[in-house]
Amino acid sequence: MPTHGSLSKAGKVRSQTPKIEATPKTRKPPRINFRRSYEKRILLQRRPGQNWI
Repeated sequence: MPTHGSLSKAGKVRSQTPKIEATPKTRKPPRINFRRSYEKRILLQRRPGQNWI
């Protein structure tokens, strides 16, 4: 059974791609997340889990 690719070419594409610095992640204040969960729980009366109805 022939292999899909030779090991001598392993990592070729990753070594060729230019390195891009990651942008710093800005987090929202916690109260926004609490507000979203409040809207889902109380106002929309959603149950926990993946219940869309």
